[in-house]
Amino acid sequence: MNGQNRKDIYPGLLVDIILKKDQRSGQLTRGIVKSLLTSAPFHSRGIKVRLEDGQIGRVAAIPDQDEDF
Repeated sequence: MNGQNRKDIYPGLLVDIILKKDQRSGQLTRGIVKSLLTSAPFHSRGIKVRLEDGQIGRVAAIPDQDEDF
């Protein structure tokens, strides 16, 4: 999944996000979703979320949930 559909993302989900400061490099940050910040059902650059550690970014990918965090 690519993180563009809000229906695919929910609190507690393991995701890879791109932080604002990492948009040029494309570096991904892995974490657990605490809350969804985008209210639209679809966003072409990814749904914006807040991770449990407080970082905010757009979902770039949803890894297999059985991978190690």
